[in-house]
Amino acid sequence: MIDKRVQSIANALEGLRDDSTILVGGFSTSGRPSDLLRGVLELGIRGLTLIANNATTGTDVVADMLHAGVIRKIVCSFPRGIEGHSIFDDLYQAGKIDIELVPQGTLAERIRAGSAGIGGFFTRTAAGTELAKGKESRMIDGKLYVLEQPLRADVALIRGQCGDRMGNLTYHRGARVNNPVMAGAADLTIAQVAQIVEVGAIDPEHVVTPGIFVDRLVEVTCSKE
Repeated sequence: MIDKRVQSIANALEGLRDDSTILVGGFSTSGRPSDLLRGVLELGIRGLTLIANNATTGTDVVADMLHAGVIRKIVCSFPRGIEGHSIFDDLYQAGKIDIELVPQGTLAERIRAGSAGIGGFFTRTAAGTELAKGKESRMIDGKLYVLEQPLRADVALIRGQCGDRMGNLTYHRGARVNNPVMAGAADLTIAQVAQIVEVGAIDPEHVVTPGIFVDRLVEVTCSKE
């Protein structure tokens, strides 16, 4: 019997190591698996690369991870805090953290490419700009395009609304940003959900992420964020 449920955040994160690359779903703090991230912080591992839409709002769990020196590099589309300045700015200006800035749509498509096994794609976004330096560019139908590589990670941390023991997931509104596509772009996918239900309780038409893309499932009924 397939059963991907685990009893705790600590169980869900077993095996995570220093220097891992981690996909983090959601849009800023909306739909982000913050309890799993808090668990990563408590593990005490170092040298992580985070791939996420945003770096930190300035007062969230990612800010706590940055203060603790857990993160070595961030790949994101928006590195600034809500108020502008954040701990990320301090670390970057001090040369203590690396960043790969990726336009938002390109970031999502690179992750989708990593999930789908696509070797790369040409896009007009950022072609001819600083972000295209060092990348292959090509004229297609008279317009300049830049080749973008797929993104994959060791681990994907995602957040769903409901899940069953087989790992089939639904999402709540904005949580559909990045979480579904990240589920297929990592060697290990861990999902936190607000409720685990019986197999068959989720209408198949409502399943957004099929269970085949999820390895571990943990229920977090009262999320901290």
